[in-house]
Amino acid sequence: MYTLEMSLIVKICGLSTRETLDVALDAGADMVGFVFFPPSPRHLGLEIARDLGKRVERRALKVALTVDADDATLKGIVEALQPDILQLHGRETAARLGDIRRKFSLPIMKAIAVETPADLASLPEYAGVADKILFDARAPREATRPGGLGAVFDWHILEKLDLKIPYMVSGGLHAGNVAEAVRVTRAGGVDVSSGVERAPGHKDPEMIRAFVRAARATEELMVR
Repeated sequence: MYTLEMSLIVKICGLSTRETLDVALDAGADMVGFVFFPPSPRHLGLEIARDLGKRVERRALKVALTVDADDATLKGIVEALQPDILQLHGRETAARLGDIRRKFSLPIMKAIAVETPADLASLPEYAGVADKILFDARAPREATRPGGLGAVFDWHILEKLDLKIPYMVSGGLHAGNVAEAVRVTRAGGVDVSSGVERAPGHKDPEMIRAFVRAARATEELMVR
């Protein structure tokens, strides 16, 4: 089974084709994310998810991203993808997180939208239940989905963060800014989706490779 070492975790999210999944795996991504949310251009059907999930072959951790999904939807996703982690990207409460953990016996990564320091108020509650936190930029009020929009939040909000569980950062990351994001936030992982796309939902192989290379280069900063 694939395990994560004490180094920066690199996650490529929103993968939807065999080609781009293979590129992410060959580039050395630690996590590969699959989106199950119809409004997203990266949304997967269950049969495609089943095929891609088998293709991973334990070379990385499989992450299933959902938004306020009910139990029946989660059950279908878990059966098809057989994910290692469930990423909850909606308005799920801490109680709902605990309920999902009990029912599906999978680790939970909770996404928290960040725009101002006040958005961290829910952290203690979520940190008591989740296995990992993902900080993402808050979507505009008119947006139809909560993430994958290419927006960056003020990383300095996380500068003095004291969190007892691992956390990752996402939101507008790309090869050119990932090093600065890690330096400021001291996050243990980075998550990219639109930052490695040539168009919404269409991953670019070279952009994936460039992002993983840039993220790996930041590991020197982490040990200094």
